[in-house]
Amino acid sequence: FDEEALRAFDKRVREALAADSVEYSVEPKFDGLAVRLSYRVGLFVQGATRGDGERGEDVTPNLRTVRSIPLRLPRAADTAELEVRGEVLITRREFAARNARQRGAGEKEYVNPRNAAAGSLRQLDSRISARRPLRFFAYGVGVLPAGANATHSALLDRLAELGFPV
Repeated sequence: FDEEALRAFDKRVREALAADSVEYSVEPKFDGLAVRLSYRVGLFVQGATRGDGERGEDVTPNLRTVRSIPLRLPRAADTAELEVRGEVLITRREFAARNARQRGAGEKEYVNPRNAAAGSLRQLDSRISARRPLRFFAYGVGVLPAGANATHSALLDRLAELGFPV
């Protein structure tokens, strides 16, 4: 919230880790729908919502329509079994334009961009999802592959190399 709170947080972290210094990674917070993408031998095989933390909803056909999600990754040791985690969202600009179209057609408007993204992914007809301006941004992986990158920044760099927006 302010510099003093940040310094106090850093002090608590360093004390808990018994470390002289800690490297931090700071990212924008997106308010979208958390999803996980599963890849086997570099191929996208399943996508699901986070759900209750243990069991999510399988939305694979709809996630296949999101243009920013790679369906095939380069074959490498770290893509043989890979779970990428991230957010599916609709930008504010796209949300406003979509609601303007809904209004113009006399149809119900969406309450907020997150609900619009979530509703778009939960469609039973993936053709409807395909027409929505959904975007995906990766922020991590489920399980670090053997020999994984040592820092979060390095992991994000690797995800970007694989074709994921981060």
